[in-house]
Amino acid sequence: MDKNMEKDEHILVCISPSPSNIKVIKAASKMAEAFHATLTALYIKSANYDSLPEKDKVRLQNNIKYAEEKGASVTTIIGDDVSLQIAEYAHISNTTKIVVGRSGARRRHLWGKMSLTEQIILNAPDVDVYIIPDSVADLKQQKEKSHITDQIRPTLKDAILTLLLLMASTGLGLIFTLFGFSESNIITVFILGVLVISVITVSPFYSVLGSLASVLLFNWFFIEPRFSFHTYETEYVVTFIIMLTSSLITGSLANKLKKNAQQSAREAFRAKVLFDTNQLLQKADGSEEVIRITAYQIITLLDKDVMVYPRDMKGDLGRAAAFNSSNYPDEEELSDENEYEIAKWVFKNRQAAGLKLEKYSTAESQYHAICLNDYCYGVIAIRLNGIPLETFENSVFMSILGECALALESLRNAEEKEKASIMVRNEQLRSNLLRSISHDIRTPLTSISGNASNLLNHFEQLDTETLKQIFSDIYDDSEWLVDLVENLLSISRIENGQMELHMSMDVINDVIEEALKHVDRNICQHHVSLQNSDDIFLVNIDSRLIMQVLINLINNAIKNTQTGSEIMIRSEQRGSTAVVSVIDNGPGIPDSIKPHIFEMFYTGQSKVADGRRGLGLGLALCKSIVEAHSGKISLKDNVPTGCCFEIELPMDIGAAKIDI
Repeated sequence: MDKNMEKDEHILVCISPSPSNIKVIKAASKMAEAFHATLTALYIKSANYDSLPEKDKVRLQNNIKYAEEKGASVTTIIGDDVSLQIAEYAHISNTTKIVVGRSGARRRHLWGKMSLTEQIILNAPDVDVYIIPDSVADLKQQKEKSHITDQIRPTLKDAILTLLLLMASTGLGLIFTLFGFSESNIITVFILGVLVISVITVSPFYSVLGSLASVLLFNWFFIEPRFSFHTYETEYVVTFIIMLTSSLITGSLANKLKKNAQQSAREAFRAKVLFDTNQLLQKADGSEEVIRITAYQIITLLDKDVMVYPRDMKGDLGRAAAFNSSNYPDEEELSDENEYEIAKWVFKNRQAAGLKLEKYSTAESQYHAICLNDYCYGVIAIRLNGIPLETFENSVFMSILGECALALESLRNAEEKEKASIMVRNEQLRSNLLRSISHDIRTPLTSISGNASNLLNHFEQLDTETLKQIFSDIYDDSEWLVDLVENLLSISRIENGQMELHMSMDVINDVIEEALKHVDRNICQHHVSLQNSDDIFLVNIDSRLIMQVLINLINNAIKNTQTGSEIMIRSEQRGSTAVVSVIDNGPGIPDSIKPHIFEMFYTGQSKVADGRRGLGLGLALCKSIVEAHSGKISLKDNVPTGCCFEIELPMDIGAAKIDI
């Protein structure tokens, strides 16, 4: 005991369909609470689970649910040697105490089979075993009765197969007789026939029937006197007994192997469904796809209709989408308000409800919340048609729900990160805007304020040239502020999706000429030329916005090139697009800056983009307006020096060109 007390206590309680198993679980729960121990509930699922009466399966589910409510971690192991598997699990999980129910069965004689508790004590001598009185005599009787009923249930298909195989064995035996084979070879043929009968028939009744029939057929056809059940040799009685025993043992082993193979195939299929679910959910792009994959995987596992009630944008439970188990048709909305109310209760309380459960037990479906970390993503309902899930099916189903919740949690975390990233980016944009405005607007405002102060205080002392220069400076600074405000308003409208395009067919050369009337007045210090095609291009555009683009590009060339530079505006047609180019022979733009030239608030350290005091809005605005027209704007080098901004706008070929 001292050795056990030195390590963490781990109590293992055994679960069974027994009515008194609740008492065993309750005792184990109290013991775990007293010892501050970990509690595990273990159920050994045997091969004859399917033959259990329905009420025992329901009782087993209730016992498992009760163990979970008591804080136990439920584990299911498949096998038939209950005592050995309990002992092995106890050793693997470092169990210190085992709590089991005591059966009313006793050994009638010395060579009788030991009880379950005696076998556990023998197989796990280093673990303390606590026995709680648990009479299961009635349950054993029900199992035997159910087993016998299952065995004697005949089917026409199995009867025909058994008859054909017995006929085949007899015919093969007669052929062996013609060739002089010994009776032992013929006995082997009949034993082989019994083995095949046991494998291909469903009920074990036919393996017993085949064994008896084989003995009778062997006696009738192959033992003297033939065609009677008499025998001249007394040793044939021993032969018949051995043959019958061999046939029965062979049939029994074949049936047991067949059951184990079927059970293993079912468990392998369910494990594959769980594995596939994990793989598919990892590739899911959105919550709707996660829910759809989960629903279809549950249908694959259970072959039951599934309804999913997802969480809506407001955090409430949305309406159900149904997934039918037949050929997976499209989802449809359900209008059963009673089922919706049950789903709302499950969503609110994060607890399962429905068929054979504590809450809403008379419902046709079972409802389970898709939850993780106290956050509920929705509710899944399964139409069970009055038959609750098996223990292992329920375990796999709950694992699929857990995978679904993890996938939805991952998507939610990704969305939260994206929102946080957008907020940080927007906050950075706002900070850049405020910093740029506070820094760059101060200069023209200071100039306007200073010039206005000079005019107020020294107007009479200033000569005409000085006054003209002051007025010119005030005008230039105010025009810069007007352009800035216009760009800010345009950018905000585009970013908010509020800018409306008023499209009309316009002559692109007229738009260029009108734009030149509104550019910076310092254009007179440069050599501006127009290079237009002999054709007149009609383009479907919002002329006001395209004019603003051209004004920004031309002003950009005026402010960033030396006095006396060459600025050329060229229009031409390239296939189905009209191309307008603004070309200068200024110092150009460094290659390191070109990838960022159309980014908002990027000014290239105030040497390019929107000018010496620019906020980096003009070229970003140009890009947004051109792309809103399904066009493209690009920057190229003008050889040998300078820049070339090209605007490509789609045009209607049918009415695009008019010859002069």
